[in-house]
Amino acid sequence: MTFQLEIVSIDGQKFSGEAEKLSLRSQSGELAIMARHTNYCSGVGMGTASVTLPDGTVRRASCIGGMLSMLHNRCRLLPTSWEWSGDIDRARAEASKRRAEEALRNPELSKADRAREESRLYRAMVRLQTAEAGE
Repeated sequence: MTFQLEIVSIDGQKFSGEAEKLSLRSQSGELAIMARHTNYCSGVGMGTASVTLPDGTVRRASCIGGMLSMLHNRCRLLPTSWEWSGDIDRARAEASKRRAEEALRNPELSKADRAREESRLYRAMVRLQTAEAGE
């Protein structure tokens, strides 16, 4: 069984079609959406998401923030950031990780700056983990 899935980020449409399953991290934990899922709405967390297509193919992406709704067997995902694993620039993600780690070594970093750098580090790690997982 499938459901209609649409993924649109700030950069444009990332996916539109039938899917068997969408797995991602919501703000309250891991979430799997399948056909006939109850109507649902949630904030999206930060992690590797996967889309299982009707032919069994699994595509993975780095998914950071946003909103998800499932209404009458139609799922709409509006992530803040969505990068398919094959599109992730590993060198850029590694550089971002190194910069965040270096900044976090500064003992004089303000609380707000520390939170920003921790977030940058986590985003980079999610992107690298997703790139490693592949499609």
